[in-house]
Amino acid sequence: MKSIAFMRGRFVAAAISGALLLTTIVSLATQQLNWGLDFTGGTLIELNYEQSADLGGIRDELANSGFDGALVVSFGTDRDVLVRLPISYSDAEGARMVDVLRQATTQSITLQRMEFVGPQVGDELREQGGLAMLLALGLVLIYVGFRFQIKFAMGAVIALAHDVLIILGFFSLTRLEFDLSVLAAILAVIGYSLNDTIVVSDRIRENLRKIRKMEPMGVIDVSLNETLGRTLVTSLTTLLVLTSLALLGGDMIFGFAIALLVGVTVGTYSSIYVASTSLLALGVTKEDVAIPVKEGEDQDAIAP
Repeated sequence: MKSIAFMRGRFVAAAISGALLLTTIVSLATQQLNWGLDFTGGTLIELNYEQSADLGGIRDELANSGFDGALVVSFGTDRDVLVRLPISYSDAEGARMVDVLRQATTQSITLQRMEFVGPQVGDELREQGGLAMLLALGLVLIYVGFRFQIKFAMGAVIALAHDVLIILGFFSLTRLEFDLSVLAAILAVIGYSLNDTIVVSDRIRENLRKIRKMEPMGVIDVSLNETLGRTLVTSLTTLLVLTSLALLGGDMIFGFAIALLVGVTVGTYSSIYVASTSLLALGVTKEDVAIPVKEGEDQDAIAP
């Protein structure tokens, strides 16, 4: 198999990443995210239909009755329906919505639950979610710093921050709803991308110790080629599952699946280019990963 010179294209990759990050920052600064009910507050209404519920018909009926922004999803059985109304609707409007649906069908509809989620709860969730992401990145920095070396840790955190920002930018640009399931997907992406980055970093460290007559850029190319098969197989099989979830999983997990699709794709790219390019930019050398020689021990005896 022909060896691919990944690092020759590092400047092109850096330009692409820079353009994506700039677009993300501009989008977040101008239109922010389309916060979901979990963050903004609103009314949750659970309904139980006598027979299978027609979600498309329910959405059309609510739209025609003036309930703008209502989210209708199925949960549990096909007779259970969850309706989410934005913060602009009160409990009284929620009760009127139930009456509208009852008049539009001959089925018996049972109101299971009507619950108001205030904006204060949304603010707390938003703050705690942001802190969770920062904590995850901080723990990654500490772990990789101890596991490898501080330059590897910095490269891993840069790659993870790159992935998170691009996912946020994607949701800001597309105006898809950003709720707690999407936040959970971002935290999952941090774990997935970190795993991929550690596999690559481990091979780079091993080869920096083993390959004596090659510059760090060449060593990184060799390491990336050796791990490329594993990276592609893992990513492609994961993307197949996530694509199925996005297409067939329904509205309830659509945002979750899309966030993971974007995250896994970007995470695969960042583990190859962003983390490795960061190592070169930080000036990684063979001395950074050399095994310390104990006093009185022959250095040639421990060289691979």
